[in-house]
Amino acid sequence: MKTIKNFTLILAAILMANTGISSYASVDEEDQAVDTVKYTIYSGIIMDAEDKTPLPFATIESVGLNIATVTNIDGEFILKIPRDKNLEQIKISYIGYNNTTEDVGRFENASGEEILLKPRSVNLQEVTIRAEDAEGLIEDMLANIRDNYPDHDMMMQAFYRETIKKRRRYVSISEAVVDIFKSAYANDFKYDQVKLVHGRKSADVDKMDTILFKVQGGPVTTLLLDVVKNPYILLSEHYKKVYTFMISGVISMNDRLHYIISFKQKPHVTTPYYFGKLYVDIDKLAITEAEFELNMENEIEVADMFIRKKPIGLSVIPEKAVYRTKYTIEDDTWYFSYARAEVKFDVKWDKKLFKTAYTTMSEIAITNRSESAVEKFAMKERFKKSHVLDELVYVFFDQDFWGSYNVIEPDQSIESAIERLNRKFVRNED
Repeated sequence: MKTIKNFTLILAAILMANTGISSYASVDEEDQAVDTVKYTIYSGIIMDAEDKTPLPFATIESVGLNIATVTNIDGEFILKIPRDKNLEQIKISYIGYNNTTEDVGRFENASGEEILLKPRSVNLQEVTIRAEDAEGLIEDMLANIRDNYPDHDMMMQAFYRETIKKRRRYVSISEAVVDIFKSAYANDFKYDQVKLVHGRKSADVDKMDTILFKVQGGPVTTLLLDVVKNPYILLSEHYKKVYTFMISGVISMNDRLHYIISFKQKPHVTTPYYFGKLYVDIDKLAITEAEFELNMENEIEVADMFIRKKPIGLSVIPEKAVYRTKYTIEDDTWYFSYARAEVKFDVKWDKKLFKTAYTTMSEIAITNRSESAVEKFAMKERFKKSHVLDELVYVFFDQDFWGSYNVIEPDQSIESAIERLNRKFVRNED
């Protein structure tokens, strides 16, 4: 039986000498080449129509093309489309809101165009509540995976970002574009593969810092949050013994009605599992979004799940671990589109009075899909669970580093942190 240890965002706490980082790993020159195809940039801010609050993690899709992105924490997005592609409309969707489709002409003469989404209230007359209980709905959903998700292998491209914060200050930011061999959901014996295409990093390790968290697995680990492809994460064959399920509401997503199925682990289960919500399409019984957190009550076992190694005399206590997974629909088939993991730790030395909070975040957004030239990666090209992204990529400065690659727009705090970290690195080099 696979366990949640197999996918949990794994960190290693390593004791550092009192020196800053003095060398940086790099990828081959050949891997640094940027696609020079000319492209058009469309940008905007997605907000609630009633109170103008930004909507983070909204899905932005090019109609007729398989190019997409998501909004950042501030509701901002950028979408890059090759000029040899004919794009006329952009579709925007968000949980609990009416979809909107906008002509690209709206974005041509404006920077940061505001798009207002209207919340959709569900008329209960639209909903036929099934006689089955929530557990029965989950059984039906698992039985329908082969019908609702891709039954063939495909290639995907994605943008990946991971950050580490010490208290409120970013101390590490790493980003990459990756290629993904995405195996068929109908095949239990093929696994997804990741290849690093292009990446950059920035790190700020003060001489007085004694702890460096290294995030292992990077995009490979975050990709495992595809809970439909990897049901053992939440819905293994033993899920009925672990969780209590209930239908807690109905909501609109992608202009389709969804059950909100809440779940939590049963009181007699002491091993750390999860609590959260699954959003299940009422008509097709497909999971289209999942939000869940790790139960932190058993501190010792939770810490063992996350920390690979640490110095003697150091206690590391995970405080919160929150996960999110999204899928997008096309022609009644759902495709994995986004995943995010955020974990907060409290770190304390035995002889020190105060503890320090560290927060790690990783997110991956699928920016392109293709069913042509589908091929697994050579073993030496694959990004492995043991790899650490910021050991494989360069420190970055170039404002045009990403070229035509689609990326998640950095939120304001990340953007300012990148500028600060780069300035500090330049001073250290001098």
